[in-house]
Amino acid sequence: MKRPTVEVADILRAQGQRFLDRYRASFDFQQLKAFRALQNCRTATLGGHLDACPQCGYQAISYNSCRNRHCPKCQAQARERWLAAREQELLATNYFHVVFTVPHELNLLAQDNPRQFYHLLFTASAATLLEVAADSKHLGAEIGILSILHTWGQNLLAHPHIHCVIPAGGISLDRTRWVHTRYPFLLPVKVLSRVFRGKFLAGLKRLYRRKQLRRAGPSVALADEKRFRELLRSLHRHDWVVYAKPAFGGPRQVLRYLGRYTHRVAISNHRLLAFDGERVSFRWKDYAHGNQPRQMTLLATEFLRRFFLHVLPKGFVRIRHFGLLANRFRAARLRLCRQLLATGPLPPVSGQVPSADAAIWHCPHCGTVMIVIQRFASEISSSRCSYFDSS
Repeated sequence: MKRPTVEVADILRAQGQRFLDRYRASFDFQQLKAFRALQNCRTATLGGHLDACPQCGYQAISYNSCRNRHCPKCQAQARERWLAAREQELLATNYFHVVFTVPHELNLLAQDNPRQFYHLLFTASAATLLEVAADSKHLGAEIGILSILHTWGQNLLAHPHIHCVIPAGGISLDRTRWVHTRYPFLLPVKVLSRVFRGKFLAGLKRLYRRKQLRRAGPSVALADEKRFRELLRSLHRHDWVVYAKPAFGGPRQVLRYLGRYTHRVAISNHRLLAFDGERVSFRWKDYAHGNQPRQMTLLATEFLRRFFLHVLPKGFVRIRHFGLLANRFRAARLRLCRQLLATGPLPPVSGQVPSADAAIWHCPHCGTVMIVIQRFASEISSSRCSYFDSS
């Protein structure tokens, strides 16, 4: 892929200090950690090594990456390792894609309480799918769910939603047969929407009652219990958005499909169009108007503010498995699924997931594998190295 003209790191290095001067008071440690990591990624600050070609003598310096999960430059290898691990868990059936979205009126609450809010988004959406699928009126089966959290919209503003990738069917509740879906969209979307709305709002009430929601930042107005209850009542009167696509293919398609969602960050460097030192222009799709391609230009400080809204809390897991794909009994459930589907483990998908050798660098002149002849220490003291580890 062609190298992008502009990178998020370029904007950070040019306008990062002005941005910090303005927003440092509202920054938490994880955001500051991501800021420093992206700023120093693949620079001499993090150290590096001198590579040489043993055949023709060509030499080049390579600087270390930050490996932060919010860095646009550090996700390719992580994504490919993850996809290689998932390849052995695919079933010989079609898959569906379902997306759960919460109303934008809750965005401020999510901003103040990211860990609690996003965890509730995971559990409410998964519980909805499992409950509706188990109902004999719809499927009468236990399904498997792979859920992926995204917190952004194409314009970088807050837009929390969950992408769910689900096999087209499940194990009957008596564990004796594979039940094929009877709907073109897996399960009725209107039913999913109503159940999800009820479970999510009930979860919010529970968190509020237990005083587990912070209401001292942008959502301070909701510290008034009356206003909080009015908000929930108004949200309960409207339909919530649950989007489902028809089956998009079997295991060979699902790996490619998952690669588009699993290790995304708020914006890739390839969507950036220009940076003049003060303003950033980037491409985005206007989903509210038929996916129209548009261009947006923002002050660099506003662009960075939007970007760092999407730094996740420390240790927060943004890819989760539920149902028959849950970590606790995934291996046993997959064996049963394959037995009921009368299939074995799928053969490797040739060329779909790069091998471990994909990261090896070959000489651009003669094609020989480059070797490391010298390493450069990081300019950051050893006592601070963990500051730049993957969050």
